[in-house]
Amino acid sequence: MMMTMEYHNPVLLKTSVEGLAIKPDGVYVDVTFGGGGHSKEILSQLGPDGKLYAFDQDEDAIANALPDERFKLINENFRNIKRYLRFYGVKEVDGILADLGVSSHQFDVAERGFSTRFDAELDMRMSQKGELNAFMVVNEYDEATLKKVFAEFGELSNAGAIANTIINARKDIPIKNTEQLKQVLSKFLPAHKSHKILAQIYQAIRIEVNQEMEVLKEFLEQSLDILKPGGRLSVISYHSLEDRLVKRFMKNGMFEGEPERDFFGNYSVPFKSIGKLIIPDNAEIKINNRARSAKLRIAEKK
Repeated sequence: MMMTMEYHNPVLLKTSVEGLAIKPDGVYVDVTFGGGGHSKEILSQLGPDGKLYAFDQDEDAIANALPDERFKLINENFRNIKRYLRFYGVKEVDGILADLGVSSHQFDVAERGFSTRFDAELDMRMSQKGELNAFMVVNEYDEATLKKVFAEFGELSNAGAIANTIINARKDIPIKNTEQLKQVLSKFLPAHKSHKILAQIYQAIRIEVNQEMEVLKEFLEQSLDILKPGGRLSVISYHSLEDRLVKRFMKNGMFEGEPERDFFGNYSVPFKSIGKLIIPDNAEIKINNRARSAKLRIAEKK
């Protein structure tokens, strides 16, 4: 028998679900199921004819599947949202919710290698089916690629020096675990801000391992295809890289460049923003430290 996994309290729970403007008989998707907090809130607002599909690529999350006939949990990456919804005969939905944070559960299971608190093998895969892991990034990437990973995904100003240090260290012996990685990079980790810098290094490797930016782009593009006119997209992001993509896509329907203007000079964009950027209040941050960097954006398809 599978045990229920302990997961975090959902961030911005009420506001993110309110942003969907739920219709009792509507069809909704929670693409980051985790411990099921957002899904439970959505189901509580659905009537008997409503339907909720949820995605989570992490096998651990299956233990939290909800015993409700209106609910279906799909154990896949949400970059394939369109294909898997089609498999269940769903072509259009009324709303999609995404909480892009790595779950506290993944940080708390030491052997997954996500956390700076534990010594663990270099893994960081959100799905154990993934072929690329953190060991391969650290030990097999060339210096230029490593530098790019740390600069782009960790936003580290000394990305080149960090990459060079890893390259030189692994010539003698592979860097197999998080403790070795910390030791190799110790000169970049002054005591007063070691945790912050290490978190940026881990973030960079994790984003690369799980292709998080590409996954997010693919998901956002497909969300546009499957949302009905008037359908809502509610997205919680946790770092500037994600938030930038979400903001641009909701504003322009694209990630780069500007949308075309019509004869009268007006932009044709697929979404309209609902309200302003929402961040957690101090009370929520006090209860849930994870919330401190969360940003919620809501948009409606025109």
